[in-house]
Amino acid sequence: MTAPLVSVVMSVWNDEAYVGQAIDSILTQSEGRFEFLIVDDQSADASARVIAEWAARDPRIAILPAGPKGRVAALNRLIAAAKAPLIALMDSDDICRPERLAMQMAFLTEHPDHVAVSCECDKIDARGAALERPPIDRPLTHEGLVANFEDGPLLNHNAVLIRREALQAIGGYRPAYRHAEDYDLWLRLADVGKLANLPDKLVSYRIHDNQVSTANLAEQTANAAIAWLARCERLAGKPDPTAGLTALPDLGHIDAVFGTGSAAYIRRRIVERCLYAPEVLAGDGWPALLGHIRETAPAPHLWRASLRLLTAGKPVHAARSALALASRTLAA
Repeated sequence: MTAPLVSVVMSVWNDEAYVGQAIDSILTQSEGRFEFLIVDDQSADASARVIAEWAARDPRIAILPAGPKGRVAALNRLIAAAKAPLIALMDSDDICRPERLAMQMAFLTEHPDHVAVSCECDKIDARGAALERPPIDRPLTHEGLVANFEDGPLLNHNAVLIRREALQAIGGYRPAYRHAEDYDLWLRLADVGKLANLPDKLVSYRIHDNQVSTANLAEQTANAAIAWLARCERLAGKPDPTAGLTALPDLGHIDAVFGTGSAAYIRRRIVERCLYAPEVLAGDGWPALLGHIRETAPAPHLWRASLRLLTAGKPVHAARSALALASRTLAA
C-alpha cells in the first residue's frame, strides 16, 4: 500500500460482540487509503481473537502489542504509531457510514486552519436497531464550539478526525484528566487551531449495558472543571498549572493552584451535573454537595436534590442535606 492518508486508531476493551462490526465499517470506507491501528486493552473476553481474525483478512490492519492498561495510555500508543497526517478516532462498539472518512478529509482539505472535525451520530442498541433519542444541538463552527466550551455539547469523540501534527504539538492525551481526557483534548486543540462538526450523521453510537455508567460521573465532572480552569489560565497568558502532572490536585489544594473560589466552582459543577443521579450525590459527589450547600444560598434545585436522595433510598443523606439547607436558610 502507498503511504496512508489516514491512520484510523481504535482501542478495544471487552467488545467481542461488536468489534467485528466496527472493523468492517472501517474496511468498507469509500476512502480506502488508510492504515488501521488497533490495540486490545487487556480484554477479558474474545476481543483479541476477533481482531486477529479480521487482521488476517486485510493488510491495512496492524495490531499493536498491549501495554499499560487504560484508555489514555492505549490512545497515546496508537497516536505515536500512526504514520498518516490525519488520525481518525473510532470506538470498538460503533459503526461508521461508508463516507465518513472521505467527508471529514474533504472538510480538513478545504479548511486548512482547522485541526479537527467531528460529526453527528445516531443511536443504536446492542442489536444495532435504531434508538429514538432527543437530538443534541451541537455547534458546527469553531466560534460556536468555543462559545459552548464551558457548558454545552462539543465534539463526538468517537467520530473525530484530527491532524496528527496538532496532536503532537499539544502532547496527545493527558493521563491526569482521567474520564475527562477528551474534553481536555478539545480545549488544548483549540489553542493551536480551529474545530468543527459536520451536520451529517456519519457514525452510529451504540448504547448497551457494558458501557461505563455514572460510576465515574463525579470524578469526570471535577476533572473537566479543572480542565476548564487550566484553559482560563492559558488564555490569561499564564502557564498551565496541570502541565506534566500524572494526577490532578485534590479539591483541598485547588484554591492554592488556581486561586480562591476554584474549589467552590468545581463543587458547583459536580452538583449541577449530578442533580439527577442521587446514587452519585450520595457517593463520590457527597462531599461536593455538602460543600456547595455551605457555600451558596439555598435554592429550590438543592431541596429537590434532597428529595431525590430520599426517594432513591438514601434517607440519611437526604436528612443531612436537608438539615444543611435549613441551617443555611436560617443563617441567610
